[in-house]
Amino acid sequence: MTKKQDEKIEIPAKFKNLVAEIERMSVLDLSELVKILEKKFGISSQPTPMVGPAEAGVATATVEEKNIFNVVLSQIGDKKIEVIKAVRDITQKGLKESKDLVDAAEKEPQVVKENVKKEEAEEIKKKFEAVGAKVELK
Repeated sequence: MTKKQDEKIEIPAKFKNLVAEIERMSVLDLSELVKILEKKFGISSQPTPMVGPAEAGVATATVEEKNIFNVVLSQIGDKKIEVIKAVRDITQKGLKESKDLVDAAEKEPQVVKENVKKEEAEEIKKKFEAVGAKVELK
């Protein structure tokens, strides 16, 4: 026996029947019970990883970044002229710059607007989708 098994654990009276019932269960039944409890209560028996001070800053930064996105034009679709107009409206760029950005997006995805709040990014995405373009929020 290990040291933990030698220790006497005080079981409150309200749990004595429950603990006695669990002690009579097989390992397979206990495993099934754990899975049922995890699903029922939305919990996990897996240990939660501890976050160190250096990682805590990274985790906080990641949470904050979810509110700010880069809008990336990934596909322009069939209505190229409409997409160019949308780029002009959104970016306030001139016709040539907007056309160049759309032309470049035909070859590889291009960032249309950076560091945009979530609400504005969703509106921009809707504008592009309305003209048949595909946009990603990153």
